[in-house]
Amino acid sequence: MAARRLPRGTRIDPVTLGYDVERTNKDRWADIAAHVGMSPSALFDRMVENIELDGRGYPTWLPEQPLKDGELPIDPA
Repeated sequence: MAARRLPRGTRIDPVTLGYDVERTNKDRWADIAAHVGMSPSALFDRMVENIELDGRGYPTWLPEQPLKDGELPIDPA
């Protein structure tokens, strides 16, 4: 089964990621993408577009971050 790619010409401003990551994580990402029938880049775009952020803009799955100087410990409504 070929990975589902985005149709050619649908990206508005495509760039190549230049991040150094662990090979095992890159390979795992490619395996996950293949499993769900997407290309790794399409899966990355979908993840970024749908990542859940807390009231401070941090991903909800990250450990809680200490308050920055000037931030008050008030829960967002």
